[in-house]
Amino acid sequence: MGRTTEHRPWLPFANRADAGTRLARKLHRFAGRQDVAVLGLARGGVPIAAAVATALGRPLGALSVRKLGVPGSPEVAFGAMARYGGHTTTVHRHHTMDHLRRDGYTVAELDAVAAAEEAELARRRQLFAPDPELPVAGLTVLLCDDGIATGATMEAAVRVMREAGAAAVLACIPAAPAQACRDLAGVADEVVCLQPWRDLHAVSEAYLRFEQLSDSQVLALLKRRERP
Repeated sequence: MGRTTEHRPWLPFANRADAGTRLARKLHRFAGRQDVAVLGLARGGVPIAAAVATALGRPLGALSVRKLGVPGSPEVAFGAMARYGGHTTTVHRHHTMDHLRRDGYTVAELDAVAAAEEAELARRRQLFAPDPELPVAGLTVLLCDDGIATGATMEAAVRVMREAGAAAVLACIPAAPAQACRDLAGVADEVVCLQPWRDLHAVSEAYLRFEQLSDSQVLALLKRRERP
């Protein structure tokens, strides 16, 4: 992970468009390169990726990802799933799963969460991704999200890009816990994080406005940014 381009003390991001614009400045070395593709983790990463793709003059795509949340506490991840180009990758946080089993959660309960999220992955893939999807084989892929809490979804995204044949995969985020960035550095070719916080409990902490995105908002961004 390189040095941040953000001035200290860090200013919060006004919204996802602002975060994407500021992130694009850190990625200017990729401007105009024909071997680069930009993908946003749907839903929240698509506005980030749209701003980056526009600034760099590169095509925009969406990658379907889902966190595997603890039953009753969905904000706590025990894993994540990502799907792209006919490949599906699942990442498990085995340490968390061991704790859950000790706390009385059954394998059937966790499997039910995974089944529900796999169904949602299929729905989003059909909705957000054209057929064929944006090619990534042999390319440098800039994976963009609006931030990271645990890093599970971004790890799944990086791994599915490798399965799809990407030559290099960069995890690009406006804000994340510094430890999560260090962990991702062992999976991605590079981690580009504008604000590696010592403690970041929720991505929304880095934003002034951080509303939920609808399917229609994501589709509008994808249609507005057509492939060059």
